[in-house]
Amino acid sequence: MTRLTALLAGTLLTGAAALAIAGASKGGSVSYRWVDENGVVHYGDRVPPQYSQRETEVINSHGVEVERREAPKSGAEAEEAARKQKAELQQKQHDAFLLTTYTSVKDIEQLRDERLEQLKAQRRAAEQYTASLHDRLLVLQARVMHFKPYNADATARRMPDDLAEDLGHALNEMRVQRNALALKDQEEAATRAQFQSDIDRYRELHSPAVSTAAR
Repeated sequence: MTRLTALLAGTLLTGAAALAIAGASKGGSVSYRWVDENGVVHYGDRVPPQYSQRETEVINSHGVEVERREAPKSGAEAEEAARKQKAELQQKQHDAFLLTTYTSVKDIEQLRDERLEQLKAQRRAAEQYTASLHDRLLVLQARVMHFKPYNADATARRMPDDLAEDLGHALNEMRVQRNALALKDQEEAATRAQFQSDIDRYRELHSPAVSTAAR
């Protein structure tokens, strides 16, 4: 297609579209605009059934778009759109929280330091408890060495049930506390990361570009 032919074709399409809009707009009615599978734009006072599942624009009597009807989304597309919408809403809510709660970055840093100190105090308490458990385990382990099966002496007695139970409880509690200490490390790292993210976002919200856009 030559350039002249393309220009003529475009002019004819534009003219046809204008006539379609004008014809459909008489009496204050609206017209519709949609695109077929070949990428050709169509106008009319109704959308053919075969194109009812495509994105459609509603045009008023002045040829101005007043509504856009999106094409139905697949299950995966709908889930992704809902996820994105939820994330955007959560971000807006968190931005509002940052702007109304803090007056400066120093406020965020002060709260961060307080939270970290609380976590460190909890960790110190957990470490002290773990140390006491370790001492108790040493005592219990020393006691069980006098009984079978840890003592190979033929005269050794069977381990008392209460001693075996105490040893089992102590070992289980030691595992629990070691896991708790590992979680404290993760919690501290997550807290640092979250506050750093808040500081970065707070600075971004107060940057000239974002502030101007908000106004």
